[in-house]
Amino acid sequence: MAGRSVKNELKELYYRMALIRAFEEKVLFLFEKGILKGTTHVCIGQEAIAVGSCSELNKGDYVVSSHRSHGHYLALGGDVNKLMAEIFGKSTGCCGGRGGSQHIFDLGIGFLGGNGITGGGIPLAAGAAFSAKYRKSLQAVLCFFGDGATNQGTFHESLNMASLWKLPAVFVCENNLYGMSTPVCASVSGGRIAERAAAYKMAFCRIDGNDILEIKKAVKKALADARKGRGPSFIEMRTYRHKGHSKSDRCLYRSREEEAAWLKKCPLANAGKLIAKKDLLKIDESVKKEVEEAVEFAAGSPVPVL
Repeated sequence: MAGRSVKNELKELYYRMALIRAFEEKVLFLFEKGILKGTTHVCIGQEAIAVGSCSELNKGDYVVSSHRSHGHYLALGGDVNKLMAEIFGKSTGCCGGRGGSQHIFDLGIGFLGGNGITGGGIPLAAGAAFSAKYRKSLQAVLCFFGDGATNQGTFHESLNMASLWKLPAVFVCENNLYGMSTPVCASVSGGRIAERAAAYKMAFCRIDGNDILEIKKAVKKALADARKGRGPSFIEMRTYRHKGHSKSDRCLYRSREEEAAWLKKCPLANAGKLIAKKDLLKIDESVKKEVEEAVEFAAGSPVPVL
């Protein structure tokens, strides 16, 4: 890849991460002000996983997400206006305002949805991968879920079947160290997640979920293996959510020292070191404007007709 092309790709990756960060920060602000109702789960601090992984997909591939799905949708190229309108519960949303924050869906870009049930999307991903293999379409499925989902029966059942049938799926565990308020060390026997895939004779690895280039490399290989009929892969990406599990979580179970240490590993800051400062400023200004326009679009949109 030519030097200029690499620079352009890095700027595009940073733009996607910055857009997700700006979007999530605005969503939290709107909930705090009482403009939005209900709850939401933001992915601030985990942007590199969504962007780095989705950047390796081909057109026609599928993505299955979790309750923390805004970032995956935007990383896949989803419309920021439609996403904001969906969270506002407006008819111009990607699900007509009926899905809300946890149940985003957009078949037009291959986004098979978020899921309010922990681990609920994993068997859906296996089903989509089976469909792709049955049709010999060369499509692959990227499935995102948190560390808590690896304790669900759906996780083990789906990985078992995916491995037996060599389905073209890549299972990505976003290990942010806490399943809601419970640390991984208190909920996962042995404390290690990636090795669970070994029980199903599935290729697996553990990587830095805040390093977007390492993420791209791992997902690229896993997707290539999936398309070549080598079966599924499991990638544990270690990261940290900067905010609470949901909008009302004050993170009383975490120390401020732990949070400060992880803030220094911010994925945007890591990627920003590879980009010129003037470009960073331009991107940051651009995404803030884009998000503000999305709020205006959503606020001015009509409610669904029941």
